[in-house]
Amino acid sequence: MENKKIRVAITQGDTNGIGYEVILKAFADPMMLELCTPIIYGSPKVATYHRKALDLQTNFSIIEKAEDMQDGRLNMLAVFEDEVKVELGTPSKEAGAAALKALDRAMADYRQGLYDVLVTAPINKNTIQSDSFHFCGHTEYIEQCVGEGHKALMILMNNTLRVALVTTHLPIKDVAQAITKEAIVEKATIFHQALKRDLRISSPRIAILSLNPHSGDGGVLGTEEQDIIIPAIAELEENNIQTFGPYAADGFFGSGMYSRYDGVLAMYHDQGLAPFKTLALESGVNFTAGLPIVRTSPDHGTAYDIAGKGMADEQSFRQAIYTAIDIYRNRQNYDVPFANPLPKLYHEKREDGEKARFTVKKEQPKQNNS
Repeated sequence: MENKKIRVAITQGDTNGIGYEVILKAFADPMMLELCTPIIYGSPKVATYHRKALDLQTNFSIIEKAEDMQDGRLNMLAVFEDEVKVELGTPSKEAGAAALKALDRAMADYRQGLYDVLVTAPINKNTIQSDSFHFCGHTEYIEQCVGEGHKALMILMNNTLRVALVTTHLPIKDVAQAITKEAIVEKATIFHQALKRDLRISSPRIAILSLNPHSGDGGVLGTEEQDIIIPAIAELEENNIQTFGPYAADGFFGSGMYSRYDGVLAMYHDQGLAPFKTLALESGVNFTAGLPIVRTSPDHGTAYDIAGKGMADEQSFRQAIYTAIDIYRNRQNYDVPFANPLPKLYHEKREDGEKARFTVKKEQPKQNNS
């Protein structure tokens, strides 16, 4: 497989947060431009404002369309004609609208095949809401825009821990009713395929967490484990997907059991992400699995409290770029054996008593759940 430079699209995120800080800091290292060809979807004026406020020296080249991107440079695609007011550390509808405009342009360019992978800087899920955006976050919006009917799965990951979620951005009061056997089987199946195809783990072992404290204590603290989760695990085993559990989340993470598995499927957002972010420190990456597009992001938010102060750590953002590139290449390598399947011989029945003969038919390649 040719080891070409990957075209990495980067959306600016919330212009009042730390998005530009981590982007500019990441590409202050010239080695990054030897690894990939980046293109930022955003505003040159806003980027310059952040660069001056933070006293950074990272240079970029302004382009008008993605086709003009140049290798060896940090390309800045000017999405905006009008100025965007920057109020560092302050949520604003203007910043939310700017984030959405950059994201929409990136979605349009992906449909045209103008880049390979997408890395998104953090958004404010409140200020980005509008008549055209009524989603809980990037994951759901990208699924609708370029998912091609596939279902997305949120995976938080670093080198030692991978946590996926059955439900994502739901109020706690709505979580229990959203936990169904079908949902668990669907998410675990996507997780299994992502571990194999995207992360090249040949025989993944997935731990499944319980919903209730102490796994329901035999029904005393809830029956979801007995009625829903255990039957889901049984069905997954029938489908040759190795799953184990259900495990009570506190003991599972507290005892270090997570190190024995290739992935952990949590029932809801904080159950999986609170321990992950505690253990992952600054190395965590958010990966949207299950879709044709490879999309990653840092595992932190807009961090308004430190915006403009030069305190943001770019490690997670840089790792998001590395991860997106690795996954893109892993998919290419994984798909090679399926590109030209060997023909199979089919026995053709004869009704006239003559000797049966074999015919050759080319079997259609199996579709991977991207």
